[in-house]
Amino acid sequence: MNPFHFETTPRIICHTGAITKLGEVARNLGIRHAFFVTDKGLHQAGLTSAAMDSLKAADIAVTVFSEVQADPPESVIVQAAAAASEAGADGVIGFGGGSSMDTAKLVALLVRSPQELSAIYGAGLARGPRLPLIQIPTTAGTGSEVTPISVVTTPTEEKKAVFSSLLLPDIALLDAQLTIALPPAVTGATGVDALVHAIESLSTRLKRNPLSDLLAIKAVQMICDNLPKAVKEGGNLEVREQMLLASLFAGMAFANASVGAVHAFAYPLGVRFHVPHGLSNSLMLPHILRFNLRAAESTYAMLGRSIRPELETASDAAASEAFVDAMSELVAQMPYAQSLRELGVARDDLALLAQEVMGIQRLLVHNPRPITHEDAMNLYAQAF
Repeated sequence: MNPFHFETTPRIICHTGAITKLGEVARNLGIRHAFFVTDKGLHQAGLTSAAMDSLKAADIAVTVFSEVQADPPESVIVQAAAAASEAGADGVIGFGGGSSMDTAKLVALLVRSPQELSAIYGAGLARGPRLPLIQIPTTAGTGSEVTPISVVTTPTEEKKAVFSSLLLPDIALLDAQLTIALPPAVTGATGVDALVHAIESLSTRLKRNPLSDLLAIKAVQMICDNLPKAVKEGGNLEVREQMLLASLFAGMAFANASVGAVHAFAYPLGVRFHVPHGLSNSLMLPHILRFNLRAAESTYAMLGRSIRPELETASDAAASEAFVDAMSELVAQMPYAQSLRELGVARDDLALLAQEVMGIQRLLVHNPRPITHEDAMNLYAQAF
């Protein structure tokens, strides 16, 4: 067993209608002026209304920052922190997908403990304390509400991450009602993102541990049972809640065990072609699973048996093959592009993508099978 320590968000609230308790929850944290971090789409669509009403009822002042961008750039995070400081906010609320929650984490840190964002990329470089922080996911995918990680796009268009226990929020508040407006394609892509978190945390070579294993296996089971339904039955609150919990379990797992090659291959697609993160993961997942098949055979076999009980007596080779086939079939059902060419990637771009992914060794090192530049070219070509 790998030596490990396990940490996560200390308080999780999950029930339909939980958003109506936000004001009470924030007030109990000592928040009197909340800096509310979200994106324009959610705010203008009125999805933040219940949160605003609850904060108002608790007599909490609110400053809304709705300039969050996908794959948040350094400049937006610095702008948000300055706005929170100028407003005199004494607490931060992240509301939305991973980009809003990642931005909120760093705002809570930078307002209370000013430091250069560019100086704290990596593990354990941030210093505290931070402002009280509540995270409210509106997608079932990133698990950012339970991870000590914030991913930032640098001015040179690199993806860099801050890793620090300080980024774990005080409270994660999950309300399935906030996810029923997600369109099918976004539901599918974010759900596959959570699926990849779970699979990769279970197959990592270096930091896998017994707690992350339990959470990852449960997350895979829940996603396989519920994601197709969530795509087809968007208004089904029970299914949406199961997906939120699965995303949270997968987030807990990968935050403590890491992810691997699928995420590494997704990042250049996001930076160079602005492909949404979940979709990038989805495009690469079947090919990298098959590439890893023999190196991760026992792990994939265990997952195969967990989702298909009839495989209980099958050999590891058969069960692992069945698992990879099942994941490929699941991805193929999703209502979005199934190849890089459909997203505007040209064959001539593959060499650049392969070059860039080989620079993401912080993730590739966790993959169960080593990846060469030639492998990277072949994997992108298979997704093309």
